Amino acid sequence: MREEEVSTQTGEVAPGVLYVVATPIGHLGDLSSRALAVLGAVDLIAAEDTRHTRALLTHFGVHKPLVSLHEHNESRQLEMLLSRLREGAAVALVSDAGTPLISDPGYGLVNAALAAGIRLSPIPGPCAGIAALSVSGLPTDRFVFEGFLPPRAAARQNRLRQLAQETRTLVFYESPRRLVDTVADMVLVLGAARSACIGRELTKRFETFYRGTLEQLQAEFAAQPEALRGECVLLVAGAAPSTLDLPAGGPEAEGVLADLVSQLPASQAARLMDRWFGGGRAHWYARAIALRGGE
Repeated sequence: MREEEVSTQTGEVAPGVLYVVATPIGHLGDLSSRALAVLGAVDLIAAEDTRHTRALLTHFGVHKPLVSLHEHNESRQLEMLLSRLREGAAVALVSDAGTPLISDPGYGLVNAALAAGIRLSPIPGPCAGIAALSVSGLPTDRFVFEGFLPPRAAARQNRLRQLAQETRTLVFYESPRRLVDTVADMVLVLGAARSACIGRELTKRFETFYRGTLEQLQAEFAAQPEALRGECVLLVAGAAPSTLDLPAGGPEAEGVLADLVSQLPASQAARLMDRWFGGGRAHWYARAIALRGGE
């Protein structure tokens, strides 16, 4: 279904439209003139942290009503925001940094607005994952964005096992508090020789990139723990296609196996995989043992 065109070319906004607006990830100069015009013209701004957004708006001389919208209150705020949109208010959705919904709040509002027949308009701009990918030195033609890995080691390693045979470049966000542990888990599960890049403090004064194998990055951070400051983007090369030795089902089957291994004995998982994908129980039993770390 084709939506009625929504134009913000002159900075004007249309009534009853939800604008999803990207904001700077660090450097204030990255706020586009279009984004600034929209933020200055809407009736209401839904922000992840109103204090953070108010400081941004004040810097640019914009003064608009703000309401908080984050993961803990999104369900409570939905009806009020939808009501305002139905009444004809133009509303902007912003996160603390970058593009809303990309590992940030807002999906509930966007999904509810679509279900209610409300028009949406993206105001594109900064995104940390894409910015880091563009200078990572890793393949950019095909990549997969994974956001944050689970904070607990067991769950994190299990998710990495599911991604071990993924051939596309892997893009993660990570807290500096967990970066050392995450890189160690990647060395364990993905292999020490995988090429990787870590970007921290993107677009800010102390923007830094670290490139090398996972093993080299692990050693570098062990030698200079003071580098572990600021939000990080962690990019890892995908598995080389030549290393894949899977029967029918390919990488998708490997993901199924990882789920089974987390819940069933290796022998039972192998029996189910052979039934579903073929290839023989011995093959899948060996893969199951490998996923469990050779136990």
